[in-house]
Amino acid sequence: MTHTETRPVRPAVRATPATAVIASVALVELSSGITQGFLSPLLRGLTETLKVSAADLNWISIANLLASVAFTPVLSRMGDLYGHRRVLRWNLAIVLLGSVLVGLSRSFGTLLAGQILQGAFAGFFPLLVGILRNRTRAADDGDGGGEGESRRGISLMVAALVGGIALGLVASGFVAKAVDSPTAALWVPAVATSLALAVSWPLLPESAHRPGGRIDWAGGVLLCLGLVALMLGLGLGGTPGWEWTSARTLAVLTGGVLVTALWVAVELRTAEPMIDVRMFRHRNVVIVSLVTLTFTFGMIGLQVANPVFMGTNPAEHGYGLGLDPFATGLAMLPNMLSLALGALLAPAVAAAVTDRLTLVSGSLLMAAGYLVSLTCHAHQAPFLAGTAVAGLGTGFLQHSTRTLAVESVPHERTSVGSGINELLINVGGSIGAAAVLTVFAARTPAGQALPELSAYTVSWTLCTAVALAGAALGLLYRSPRPTGRAAAR
Repeated sequence: MTHTETRPVRPAVRATPATAVIASVALVELSSGITQGFLSPLLRGLTETLKVSAADLNWISIANLLASVAFTPVLSRMGDLYGHRRVLRWNLAIVLLGSVLVGLSRSFGTLLAGQILQGAFAGFFPLLVGILRNRTRAADDGDGGGEGESRRGISLMVAALVGGIALGLVASGFVAKAVDSPTAALWVPAVATSLALAVSWPLLPESAHRPGGRIDWAGGVLLCLGLVALMLGLGLGGTPGWEWTSARTLAVLTGGVLVTALWVAVELRTAEPMIDVRMFRHRNVVIVSLVTLTFTFGMIGLQVANPVFMGTNPAEHGYGLGLDPFATGLAMLPNMLSLALGALLAPAVAAAVTDRLTLVSGSLLMAAGYLVSLTCHAHQAPFLAGTAVAGLGTGFLQHSTRTLAVESVPHERTSVGSGINELLINVGGSIGAAAVLTVFAARTPAGQALPELSAYTVSWTLCTAVALAGAALGLLYRSPRPTGRAAAR
């Protein structure tokens, strides 16, 4: 009898209770939301503490979003190749480093540097989706059962993200009011990220399936350079020294277009591209991508404008709500809570009225909310009600676009599919922030920190128009036949 040595087989994925996984995922997204939301109530005070104008503060959002554009595709692809949990740990560490820099900030430059590193939080969502979708893979036997569970998981992740933004608003506003230091509240995201890293490190499971392959570094570098150049030109365009017709602005924008075109050509000839641009031949992929751009235009474009408006004293400037940092954080809660509600309701709404009508209704709600802000900004109650209506529509679109983006790719490219959507969220937000920055810069009197009221009314009007364009695009979406798979698969 031949003796055969037997060795225990170590499972690829550690058996982790579902509740522990969900709690860890929620905590990571909660920390992401806190990192994204903590700064809004502090913006008005930072104009004095850091000696900058309200128009300059838009660069906080732009720098953060540009960094997200650079981080997202690389982190997403690395997660699919090397393990979502492993890459998520490094991702959290990068955000923690940026959060420490933000906490130490005593100058605008240091704050921007920290915000750039914090931009890596854009990698959290696609990596967490990869972890969740790998766990539900066995449930998907071709009838879409796994996809249904994945949709519910994404809904909870969006809700946790929004809940984190709301918590960040309240926490930083409370610290700013309670602690006698103008920069104490800047440490809020460092605390949140440290907790998320400590809890998720031992609890989140590693992905069982790894397809193998390599990272398309050439494609990643070209994509980052092209998009950053485009966003830089859009962000600075119209400001002193960067007039729209100046050689500098035109050169940066033209260079961005050419590099992006080169990236497309390289990806079409690469066996394992960073992003498979052939997916954009499918009608629904294009429609979902464009709707993502339109809804994030207003969502992120007004991220600085609305809090500054709320914190402006009408007795001194003739407009605004005159709220202190803590009250500003509370005033932003209707938008955040309705956004979370919209994300939680979105799966049921899509099941009842189709994905197509969910895209349309979300965009129309956003347009209605911005229109209320435009027409009722002199009164606090209707203004905040308008932000709540816009938040409900944003919640619909946050869930729908993220879900449809994930369902358009195979399981082994889950993080890349989600990463593409996160990338588009950041690009749309960058365009929106750049547009609002241009409006603010053009309508801020020389030597003044705050703009004229027309800067806000023009911004709300622009966001309303873009949201209506998103609704028109949503009408072009074709709901796939009931196969449980996206038509673009």
